[in-house]
Formats: sequence, structure tokens, C-alpha cells
Amino acid sequence: MRLFFFRQLFFALLLFFVGLQAKAQSTDSSRVDDEEDYGSAALAGGGSSKSYASARIVGTSPQRFISLAYDHQLGYDMNLSDWGEFADDSIPQYGRSERVKSTGGLRFNASIPVISRNNLVWQLGGNYWESRYQLEDPIVNDTAAPEQNKVATALKEGGLRTAGLNTTIYKPLNAEQFLLVQASVDMSGDFGIELQPVVRTSAAVIWGKRPHERKQWGVGLVRTYRVGALNYLPIYMLNWTAPNRRWGFESLLPARASIRYNIDRNSMLLGGFELEGQSYRIERLSSRGPNGSSFEIRRGELRPRLEYLRQLKGYWWMHAQAGIRLDYSFDADELPGGKEFFRGFFGDQPFAQINSLGNTPYFQLGINFVSP
Repeated sequence: MRLFFFRQLFFALLLFFVGLQAKAQSTDSSRVDDEEDYGSAALAGGGSSKSYASARIVGTSPQRFISLAYDHQLGYDMNLSDWGEFADDSIPQYGRSERVKSTGGLRFNASIPVISRNNLVWQLGGNYWESRYQLEDPIVNDTAAPEQNKVATALKEGGLRTAGLNTTIYKPLNAEQFLLVQASVDMSGDFGIELQPVVRTSAAVIWGKRPHERKQWGVGLVRTYRVGALNYLPIYMLNWTAPNRRWGFESLLPARASIRYNIDRNSMLLGGFELEGQSYRIERLSSRGPNGSSFEIRRGELRPRLEYLRQLKGYWWMHAQAGIRLDYSFDADELPGGKEFFRGFFGDQPFAQINSLGNTPYFQLGINFVSP
């Protein structure tokens, strides 16, 4: 059921934004030749020059070099099944239901330019996210307790967190075309000071065009954990600013999309959604060694939201988000030897647990150091 919903959502949004691009193209066609592309620059050498497509367009939300935020979800129900072998369309008998009072934690992201030239932009970054679970009823960490009780105990005592490194390479091919490559390595789970042995990698490649200073689009492929489990998906990017510079779109489907309204030079409002997720290794339920297993919660969530951004001073901006956290996946896999596998939308590999979370409001508040 979730797979059908996700596929329908993706294709509906894809058709919607492709239609918007076609409309924007016809609307802008009479203006392109008269506009100066302020983002392109010429490099002189040997009496010749070459222009390159800029990495950004005018009017978009500021690029965040450093971001520190607090994310908080309100109360919801958590339903956990027994351990076993469950097909994706199984109707599980939940062995335990917990009332979660709140889930929240700090989020830190950094992306620092290493090379920033007209013909190449290379950035390196890191991130740390945490989710701490506050449950209403105390749980006794009993080794004889059923498996679903051990999962609830692990979440209550250890929470979930992600720490990772990432890199982005933007390579313009000429005045309009470009390549965008992104890759990340993340360690996700209930780890503490002692690090865990399993990491997960994600990557994306996009070929795109920047016809003029107000439009940028591209297509590509991504290896991602945004829906919890490993998946390979086509991606479509569209960033567009209207001629009046007030309205625009910022999207990378199926991961995120937003309609943007520029209130003034120092503030803007965005309304849209984002998919978030990762595969979290629960260390206390996993075993190490060559024949050990990795018990991983495949957490994925869809967040429809509104976001307000405002300049505080100089390059410092604040952001505030409010929306709904919708559960897409909280199921679990047990991986023999810790080896990942690809289930995708059509694989029939059974889950070790079929779980569900109630939907709940959330908010996020943060401060950012942005690009000049």
C-alpha cells in the first residue's frame, strides 16, 4: 500500500512540475535574449574566452554553509510487531503499543567550499542529527522481555542519530549545461562514544541546463536511503524564479519540492514537502563479528511544511519550520553479516518487523551562516 502511494505521489508530482517547466519556458521565451546572465563569467586565455553556467539562479533561498537547528515532534503512538518474517503487504499483529510523548534533537549541517571557480565548484561537508524518544510509560530493560520491548527500550535509552560526511561537485560544461555529483557516507543508529562498524553510502548524478539566470533544471539518478531502505530512483530538478522575482519553485523530486514567495530582500516563505530517512543500526540488538547480524530500523518520513527564512545580520539567517510528520516506514530488517541488499519497490525480501508510527505535528527552529 505504501509503495503504491509513493509511486502515485512521485509520478503526479513529476507530471505537475514538468507541466510547470513547459509553461515557464513558453512564458520566458520572449525575455531570455534581453536578459543579462549575471551568474556566468568569462575566463580569458590566449585571446579567447569561455562562459560557464553558474551553480545558482537569482531569487532562490540562500545556500546554507553552516546550519544549527532543533527539531521537535509532538506526541504519537508507536506500534511494534514481534520479530519474524513479514512480507511488505503483511497485516501484522502488533505485540506492543507505546505512547511517545515527544521526539526531538539537534541538527548540525556544514558544507564548506574547497574549490570555487567559474569552471568548478567543490564542497565538503559534515552532518550530525539526533532523535531522542520520550515515552510515557517506563520500560524495564529485561533480557527476557519480548523483542518488541527491547526495540522500545533501545529507542528510549539510546535514541537514533546520524553522523556523516558528504561532498558536492558542480561542473559546468558550457554556458548552459552542467553536471552535479553528490555523495555521502553516514553512520546511523543508537551509537554513542563507541562507533559502530556499519556505514551506508548515498550518491546522486544530475545532468542539467541553466537557460538563463532565472531557471535551472536537470535529470539524473540517485542511490538513497530517504525512504528508509536502500533504493535507486530517477530524479528531476527544477529551480525557477518568476519574472517579477517574487514567486518561484525549488525542487529535487522525489526528495523535496517547495513553492517560494520572496517577501522582500531579507525574508521569504516556502511551502512544500521533504522526504527524510535513513537506515539505523540498533547496536544493542545486533552482533559483531564475521557472521554477525545488523538489526536496522528503516526509518522514512514525509514532511509537508511551511518554512520562514529571515536575514538576521550580514550572512546570518534564521529559519522556522512547521508541518506534519507523516510515517512512511519504520519497519526493520535483520541483515546477516551486516550486508546490505536492494529490495526496491518490487523485491519480496521479508522484513524482520512491521512497525508503524502515528502522524504528528512538528516544528524546527535554526540559525544559518549562508553564502554571500
